[in-house]
Amino acid sequence: MTWQEQQLPSDHPQVRSGRVGVLLVNLGTPDAATPKAVKRYLAEFLSDRRVIEIPPIAWQPILRGIILNVRPKKSAAAYIKVWTDKGSPLAAITANQAEKLQPVLGEAAQVDWAMRYGNPSIESKLTAMKDAGCDRILVAPLYPQYCAATTATVVDKVGEVLAAMRWQPTIRTLPPYHDDPHYIGALASDISEQLGTLAYTPEVLLLSFHGMPQRTLELGDPYHCHCRKTARLLEAKLRADGLIGSDMRVETSFQSRFGPAKWLEPATDATLEREAASGTRRIALAAPGFAADCVETLEELAIEGRKQFEEAGGTDFAVLTCLNTTEPGMAMLEAIVRRELAGWI
Repeated sequence: MTWQEQQLPSDHPQVRSGRVGVLLVNLGTPDAATPKAVKRYLAEFLSDRRVIEIPPIAWQPILRGIILNVRPKKSAAAYIKVWTDKGSPLAAITANQAEKLQPVLGEAAQVDWAMRYGNPSIESKLTAMKDAGCDRILVAPLYPQYCAATTATVVDKVGEVLAAMRWQPTIRTLPPYHDDPHYIGALASDISEQLGTLAYTPEVLLLSFHGMPQRTLELGDPYHCHCRKTARLLEAKLRADGLIGSDMRVETSFQSRFGPAKWLEPATDATLEREAASGTRRIALAAPGFAADCVETLEELAIEGRKQFEEAGGTDFAVLTCLNTTEPGMAMLEAIVRRELAGWI
C-alpha cells in the first residue's frame, strides 16, 4: 500500500486512472438496412450544422417535411445491397481495424472505435474509456483529408461529451494525414497490388473522393486542396516507383452529390459517362479518402458506377477496395497513431 493510499478515508470513491486510450472514429451508419433505421440515422446526420450549413429555421422544415419522408427508403435500398452478416460494412471494418490495432499496441493503450453518427456513439465509448482508467485519450478521426463536415464535427462532439464530465481525460486529436508519407505509401502499395490482379490493364485510374458543396471551398475549408494534394502525391509515388505505366492516366473526381447546390467538380458519375463516351473502355476506380469500404464505395461506385460506365460504352470496370485492414493499411494506421501517442507510451 502506497503512502497516498494510506491517507485515503475508507469511504473514498474508487477511481481508475493512469491508462492511455485510442478511439478510432468513422462517419457513421444506420443500425439496420431498413427505412426506419436509416431515417433515425439521417435525422442525426443531416441535423448537424457542420454538415448542412443552412439556418435550422429554413432547413429543418425541409428535412422533416420532405427529406426524411423520401430519402430513407431509397437509402435503405442501397444499404440492403451491401449489408453483411456482421451488419454495416463500415462498422464491421472499423471494428476490425480497432481489433487489429490493439495487439500491436499491446498494454500500452486501450483501443476502441466509435461512429460520429449512430452507434456505437462517441459519448458511450469515451465514457467507457474514462471509466476503464484512460485519463489520456487519442481521438483518431479516420478522415485523411480535413473537412469541417467530418473532422471538425468529431472534435465538436468530443467537446460536447467532455462538457458533461467533472473529471475530463486529456485529449489529443489525430491530425489530417492527406500528405503523410505513410498514407501515400500505403495507398500506392495497395492500389498497385490490386491493379496487378485485374484481368485487364486500365486506361484510366480514377481517384474518387467524397464531394462537398463548392461553397465550403469558398468559405475556406481546405478539403478540396487536401484531396487534390493526395491525388497528386499518389500519382507521383505510383509513377516514381514504376507501379503504373506511362500510358495509364490518373484522374480525380468527387462523388455523392446531394441537393441542388453546386458541388466540387468534376463529378464522378459525369466523369465515368464522359470517359466512356469519349472512347475509354477500361477503367479502375480507387477511393483514397475512405478509410474503410462503405455504401458510397460498395454501392454508389461499384454498382451504380459500373452501370453508368457500361451504359455509356465502357467494357472493363473495377472498383478497388479501400485500405481497410490490409497489411499496408494497418501498418500506416499503427505508424501515425504511434507518432501521435509520443510521450504517452
